[in-house]
Amino acid sequence: MKTSRILISLSLLFVFFTIAPIFAEGEEKRTNANLTGQVLSQDGESIPFATINIVNTTIGTATDETGKYSLANLPTGSLRIKAQYLGYKPKVIEIQITEGETKEVKFELEEDVLGIEEIVVTADRNEKNRKESSTIVNTLTSKLFNTVQAVTLSDGLNYCPGVRMESNCQNCGFSQVRMNGMEGPYSQILINSRPIFSGLAGVYGLELIPSNMIERIEVIRGGGSALYGSNAIAGTINLILKDPINNSYEFGAGSGLIGLGMDESGGTAQDHTVNFNTSVVSQDNKTGMAVYGFYRNKEPFDANDDSFSELMELNNTTIGGRIYHRFDTRDKITADFFNIKESRRGGNKFDMPHHMADISEAVEHNITTGAVSYDRFFREADKLSVYVSGQNVDRDSYYGANQSLSDYGNTKDFSYTAGAQYNAVLGETNLLLGIEDNGAWLTDKKLGYINEEGTYVDNRIVADQASNTFGSFMQYEFDLSKLNVSVGARFDHYTIEDESNGSSTSGDVLSPRVTLKYDILSSLQARASYSQGYRAPQIFDEDLHIETSGAKKVIHENADALEQETSHSYMFSLDFNKQLGTSFLNLLAEGFYTQLDNAFANEFGEPNADGTVVYTRVNAEKGATVQGVNIEANFVPSSKVNLKGGFTIQTSEYEEVHELNETKFFRTPENYGYFALDWDPVENLCISSTGNYTGSMLVPYNESVLRESDPFYELGAKIRYNIKINGAKLQLYAGMKNIFNSYQDDFDSGINRDPAYVYGPTSPRTFYFGIKLGNMLD
Repeated sequence: MKTSRILISLSLLFVFFTIAPIFAEGEEKRTNANLTGQVLSQDGESIPFATINIVNTTIGTATDETGKYSLANLPTGSLRIKAQYLGYKPKVIEIQITEGETKEVKFELEEDVLGIEEIVVTADRNEKNRKESSTIVNTLTSKLFNTVQAVTLSDGLNYCPGVRMESNCQNCGFSQVRMNGMEGPYSQILINSRPIFSGLAGVYGLELIPSNMIERIEVIRGGGSALYGSNAIAGTINLILKDPINNSYEFGAGSGLIGLGMDESGGTAQDHTVNFNTSVVSQDNKTGMAVYGFYRNKEPFDANDDSFSELMELNNTTIGGRIYHRFDTRDKITADFFNIKESRRGGNKFDMPHHMADISEAVEHNITTGAVSYDRFFREADKLSVYVSGQNVDRDSYYGANQSLSDYGNTKDFSYTAGAQYNAVLGETNLLLGIEDNGAWLTDKKLGYINEEGTYVDNRIVADQASNTFGSFMQYEFDLSKLNVSVGARFDHYTIEDESNGSSTSGDVLSPRVTLKYDILSSLQARASYSQGYRAPQIFDEDLHIETSGAKKVIHENADALEQETSHSYMFSLDFNKQLGTSFLNLLAEGFYTQLDNAFANEFGEPNADGTVVYTRVNAEKGATVQGVNIEANFVPSSKVNLKGGFTIQTSEYEEVHELNETKFFRTPENYGYFALDWDPVENLCISSTGNYTGSMLVPYNESVLRESDPFYELGAKIRYNIKINGAKLQLYAGMKNIFNSYQDDFDSGINRDPAYVYGPTSPRTFYFGIKLGNMLD
């Protein structure tokens, strides 16, 4: 199977790299048709770094620090020029331009303080105005990351309705995101709309990705599976990486003190970060390059003074970039690359080798990701996209206790995505067609060692799995007066081969999706959707994490007869956006209901002679149901104050008793929420306050007891001040997370502790401070 999959991927690469020269039309004809102008707010203030695009072409630029822009050598005739910037409504001006002519076009943008008309891409794999989208798309921007002091992706995800980050291991800090009450594997993580983040990378992936490489995050709850494939049952999280649109730079450095003022821990752990971003664009705007880097060094933290860490030691170095080139006015090739080197360790005796510690859970990642995409406009507005991306993960690991030599391991994982999609504009309707091939090979082994008798024990293969999913998808969208209708479907054929036990599984899945949007009023939209999704019975991310204590080790396995899980998801929402005098208000109420057939559940085994406990993944015959309501509010009473918040009320349970004779999903609170407040009392000064509420939940302890946690209220505050320096800004900031230290106080302790008995906020009280310098700071 590996040979055939390699041949297919090489064929797709060959097609990809030969298609661009075929479509490219050579050098652009020099028309000397030029465009200059400026982008202003309604108050006459210049808007720096606003983007300027020629609609249905690949031509674009950005304004400088004074809001001015210029474009040279444009195609002649009728052109539609679009200007847009975060916090303002996009505006399009149509002009006529002839050869040798220079025109000036000035834009005056209207404020969009609620962000309801920003451009999103995740709803239907194509750029679209958020208000016009038939699917609710939540956007987490760099401004929000700054407000909540999000160092990595995981720090910012709590500030979106229905989304909650949780920690699942005292030792190594294994974490996952829950959407609408469902575990991490039910959500699809995308990078630039491609499902390239593998299951192995996803074990710790949300904490691996630094926020400074992300332009924004687009979140869709439910309904994404028809376009994005398996695992998009709970929703889709799309990471849009920074794009080179102008000449810019930013540098930052910060430090944190974890556990400040906690009596039991006896000290604090330091957390230091350094990051940079820069981009360069050629004078003719045909070529651009962005480069980013990140370094982090975090000490382990012991919350209960038992010499074992509750927060792991972490070192992370990330470097990456994006480059594009326009062959002519209607096509563009873009390449992305990033490498993450990370090491993390939890347990005790950090100054000794892993096998000399009482407990050590440690991994070293070397993750290399590359992607190439080619975009070409046809006819007036049709667009073809062809893409290939791959990710290679090399992981060294140790999950062991009591000076064990048998627990060193190595995992190698390669995954790829290759596909093409064509978006056709047919009058007032849109038709999207696409094919996609996703493949992965994973080999996990335990390394050889010399046992107590002096005998060499050879390497042992734990998992050797290859998977492939070939899918085709379509979506058709049309308007009927105030009603927007979008119908789509995806057909997948998947094959999973496990060479370690000689098993093979395959299946054919049709996943339909229907979404409706009705404009009740210009300020009130109703949306409804139905979608079907699935999860194939393969190795999942949490299988590759092993919980370790001195008395036991927990590993995950699939039952021999494990069948595919299928979901039926229904959603309904009301979205209200209104200007009330000088104030702006957005209210969203969203109901969701998901039925899981053959839902995956765990059966806890008994410890064997070596203390190993097996969690066997089985199908819950009567399925499971997840239902609830997400509420979101965004209130802007003036240009100096912005308040947003969200709250979720839900239930998640099996139809029959399962784990520990319980029907409810574990670690899933029935209510949780957040708020974020920005206040600009004077120019260049911003004061922020943030908060998270986590309701009580059921948490298993030692696979035999269920405990109900207390609710938690986290409160944070931050102050930042900008100093203008020769066209750039110097920003000084300081703040505190979890001010009142609302943190778990009954961690299990000692060598025989249950490391999975973790709940509530992911970190205790933390004081932080830092500095930024750049020409694009908020």
